[in-house]
Amino acid sequence: MTFTINLGFGAGVVTPGTGIVLNNEMDDFSAAPGVPNAFGLVGNEANSISPLKTPLSSMTPTIVTENGRLRMAVGTPGGSTIITQVLQIILNVLEYDMDAAAAVSASRIHHQWLPDTLRVEPWGLDALTLQELKRRGHKIRQTNPWGNSNLIIVKPDGTLEGAADSRGEGEAKGI
Repeated sequence: MTFTINLGFGAGVVTPGTGIVLNNEMDDFSAAPGVPNAFGLVGNEANSISPLKTPLSSMTPTIVTENGRLRMAVGTPGGSTIITQVLQIILNVLEYDMDAAAAVSASRIHHQWLPDTLRVEPWGLDALTLQELKRRGHKIRQTNPWGNSNLIIVKPDGTLEGAADSRGEGEAKGI
């Protein structure tokens, strides 16, 4: 399960008698061309708040299949970082052969065009890589860890392996 309330308390409105926090997903659209949203994403007319327009960021709950069978399911909240978080976790499993816990807890990087900054978690890249990126003109900003990803992997023997991001809330449980 991933949730979309956008900011910590969504719109700051709770439906009376239910305890349900309403989202403020409208922030994922552009209130005005060239004006950044809460995550620093800058949109234009294509992202305006009106029917048939495209949000600036996307929910990306993902199901990966292999040979017609479920291989993994992954999702995370995180505004503009959602797509890069999900991609990095999938690559960690499929390309780097990490188990679920390692894939979800590995350090992350993120770039979103504007601001033109490469966001890096502490210890996310080694010193030589950081130096080379800076030499090539990248602006690097080391930030606090981010994310709240959840992942389920189907292992070769058919058992399930789950992991919840230690950066966020939740835990993997099974029967």
